[in-house]
Amino acid sequence: MALLLILGGWGGMAHAQSVVLAGTLGNKALLVVNGAAPKSVAAGETHLNVKVISTAGDQAVLELNGRRHTLRVGDAPASVGAGGGAAGGAGKGNRIVLTAGTGGHFMTPGQINGKTVQFMVDTGATSISMTAADAERIGVEYKSGSPVQLSTANGVIPGWRTTLSSVRVGDVEVFNVSAVVAARDMPFMLLGNSFLTRFQMIRENDQMTLVKRF
Repeated sequence: MALLLILGGWGGMAHAQSVVLAGTLGNKALLVVNGAAPKSVAAGETHLNVKVISTAGDQAVLELNGRRHTLRVGDAPASVGAGGGAAGGAGKGNRIVLTAGTGGHFMTPGQINGKTVQFMVDTGATSISMTAADAERIGVEYKSGSPVQLSTANGVIPGWRTTLSSVRVGDVEVFNVSAVVAARDMPFMLLGNSFLTRFQMIRENDQMTLVKRF
């Protein structure tokens, strides 16, 4: 569980950044910036333009371009856009900016039916995909869906096709998104085309921009 902060449009900054507070230890905050490897950053230090001001318990105060924000471990994703105001509640945004992390993968925290998850973007996946264990953890009643047989590299495995009430990344939320729940282990939830096709996708080097279709 972690908090996602989308930071963009301040002080002439060209691109948004994603910042996850993965934990705290003493006066250090464990930050994941743009999907890169976690970095332990002490109060007063700066990592990829994100400065740690202070830590206390399970929260940290961070500063970017003179603006301060408090992040708490375990909170649902929130966002701050170009206008500088929080937009985490309504989910009415229309633009997602992701930066490739280690190995070129696009990783991002998000929400399914209001529960915090970690996604890996997969343009080759037909639907959002997750394990049965993940579905149970976030309360998806997948067994009421349609049973399916899924072909994998290790053979055919059972699964279920279901519909998610809402899927959210940053301050962008879409509704009634199809998903597949598989009876196998996967390292990440896959953010597949049942979500991605709701957007126009623009890829520039290590940056992916998703603009919501209307």
